[in-house]
Amino acid sequence: MFTTQPLIAGNYYHIYNKGVNGVNLFYSPDNYQYFLRKYDEHIDPIADTFAWCLLGNHFHLLVRIKEVEEVQDLTGLKNLSGLEGEEKYSLWVSKRFSNLFNAYAKALNKQRGRQGTLFERPFRRKLVDSERYFRQLVVYIHSNPVHHGFTDNYKDYPWSSYGSIVSAKPIKRNRNLVLDWFDGKGNFVDTHRQIIDFDFIDHLVIE
Repeated sequence: MFTTQPLIAGNYYHIYNKGVNGVNLFYSPDNYQYFLRKYDEHIDPIADTFAWCLLGNHFHLLVRIKEVEEVQDLTGLKNLSGLEGEEKYSLWVSKRFSNLFNAYAKALNKQRGRQGTLFERPFRRKLVDSERYFRQLVVYIHSNPVHHGFTDNYKDYPWSSYGSIVSAKPIKRNRNLVLDWFDGKGNFVDTHRQIIDFDFIDHLVIE
């Protein structure tokens, strides 16, 4: 039986989910862009994002949950005073993710003329508890479009963080921290070129 893991402040997580019964989550570039805008609204204030990839019927995220003090300092939110204790804060963070998925589902259902649940529940999360796991997961997330046949080259796939990490353009998310985990941009690129050890995280693959 699947047990929902709490999202603990300061910890890193692989967060992933798919459409209920395998239904598509994204149909057009506008859908992907809308999801990312809602992600900025709901998740950026409470989590650092290191890698992400959106695909037709599922997605992958690698995040670090921010401490209460970080959220307060960055957002000025005043309603966190009632979230003393690990359990209360974890539930509040999970609710932020649920709010993202519900807001997106509501908009997509309206656009597509559909009703009912869009995402599987609960959304999945897995603690990332080592540097090796972090690096493997970043590469896995960026390689996922190739793994699922969306493209022959992960570098060309527009709905992942790979392009923004290797780009020189300013980005909102944590490019330098990711590159530091790989000991620089050159090693980041080279590691992605190597054969991916999918068996290492095979238990996380969504089919």
